Amino acid sequence: MDLPDVIEHCLKLPGSEETTPFGPEALVYKVGGKVFAITVPEKFPPSVNLKCDPDRSLELRDQYEAIIPGFHMNKKHWNTVVLDGSVPSKLIRELIDHSYALVKK
Repeated sequence: MDLPDVIEHCLKLPGSEETTPFGPEALVYKVGGKVFAITVPEKFPPSVNLKCDPDRSLELRDQYEAIIPGFHMNKKHWNTVVLDGSVPSKLIRELIDHSYALVKK
């Protein structure tokens, strides 16, 4: 899954919106005014920050080198997923949906 696919998936979720509260370089995806995903399109390799259940965050970080503690985020609740092709697309979609669901609660 590449960054355009991630962005497309984020925008397909009901009530989601793309904003730029940190400046034009960071795309922030919100639902109900709350952040569920952040990416910086110019960054290489591309990545996305996603909210995650703390226990699941640790499991994912142990399983995948491309899933690391959230860059510039609360590391207990956020992961950065590096989009280098090593994390299955299906899992990335699930993690976007999981982040969205946690924030929408």
